[in-house]
Amino acid sequence: MSKYAVTNPATGETLRSYATATDTDVTDAIDSAFNAYSGWSRSTTPAERAALITKVAELHRERRQQLAEIIVREMGKPIGDALGEVDFSADIYQYYADNGPTLLADEVITLAEGSEGSAVIRKSAMGVLLGIMPWNFPYYQVARFAGPNLVLGNTILLKHAAQCPESAAAIEQIFADAGFPAGAYTNLYATTEQVGTIIADPRVQGISLTGSERAGAAVAEQAGRHLKKVVLELGGSDPFIVLSTDDLDATVQMAVDARLDNSGQSCNGAKRFIVLDSLYDDFLRLFHEKMSSTGPSDPMVAGGTYGPLSSTSAAEGLEDQVSRAVASGATLVTGGTRDGNFFAPTVLAGVGPDNSAYYEEFFGPVAQVFSVRNEDEAVELANDTPFGLGSYLFTTDAAQALRVADRIEAGMVYVNCVLADSPELPFGGIKRSGSGRELGTLGIDEFVNKKMIRIA
Repeated sequence: MSKYAVTNPATGETLRSYATATDTDVTDAIDSAFNAYSGWSRSTTPAERAALITKVAELHRERRQQLAEIIVREMGKPIGDALGEVDFSADIYQYYADNGPTLLADEVITLAEGSEGSAVIRKSAMGVLLGIMPWNFPYYQVARFAGPNLVLGNTILLKHAAQCPESAAAIEQIFADAGFPAGAYTNLYATTEQVGTIIADPRVQGISLTGSERAGAAVAEQAGRHLKKVVLELGGSDPFIVLSTDDLDATVQMAVDARLDNSGQSCNGAKRFIVLDSLYDDFLRLFHEKMSSTGPSDPMVAGGTYGPLSSTSAAEGLEDQVSRAVASGATLVTGGTRDGNFFAPTVLAGVGPDNSAYYEEFFGPVAQVFSVRNEDEAVELANDTPFGLGSYLFTTDAAQALRVADRIEAGMVYVNCVLADSPELPFGGIKRSGSGRELGTLGIDEFVNKKMIRIA
């Protein structure tokens, strides 16, 4: 039986299974991707490829309801969030359609005094790329990888998460309908062993993975053996630091929004809430009230705040994680229970460094809260994590905002705002959260040959 199947996490019903790729399918896909790179991508300009990406953006908007309903069935995303994800994905494609050709323009090098002639850096494609994508944002994750790289002229082999085969097929169909030739973008229902085969193939020049630390380490190890470039976006345990605020209620609401976004299943969702002691009691009271009064809903019904976790294994794993945290001394302020795959919004306090939960990522609607005496303690606690993806800082002191932002060990810092991602803002982290960047001007610069051309 294929591991690629749509199983609705809200009901537990398996709706459809998809055949796993054969070894011949994989070989043919690599051949086709390389042929498309050797022919189509080398014979077209960035502007011509950008025009096709514009069509991809348009098709996402035309099919937004259909696309959104697919991922509600696949991973339980509330329909409003699903529609928002489709819209954001369209915006990403449009950003690279509009800006890609300019970002890929030649960069003139000023030669040393006395040198004659000219020199430029010319950006060009590397070849075939493999994308390994997760289930939590089925369209958005693909958009930020495929959009810039197809404008650049790389061709894409895409291995999506096993629980997202329907959205994977829908994305591939969009690229075909937009006018991309065979091989430019190919969806593969590949096995782990077949992924290793793809990475080893000399025609494949790079791999982008978004997923767990374990998956990232395995793929990076294989890529390293074959000298392939890798971009990794892995886990996160992002701090939400509150040092001062002129509207505590609004700040707490943003804390709730940042924790429950995507039903708590966002790599860069706020997970550790670090609050100055003078604000802590009031923050915790309001946070408790708002989290405990928020209930799950049928993800297909508009207006729901959050839905089920993505699978039974995810719900059971989170339940076990919370139980272990409490058994090791954490205080359960609210929540901690599950009903099927629906998990109650949960707040943990009193989590110390001797508790394994202190260093873990909770991939679900579970928050840890901490009290600190001053800015230095807040920064020290924020950085005391193996992760370094995003972070959130709330302060009314402009100088403090810049000072603390400089000290936070993370790839991204959002000051006095949450859910502020945008196509022009680079995304990525450090430490065990991965390496490389996607989106913005940096996202198109990862899998690129920056060729120096010197003319005497």
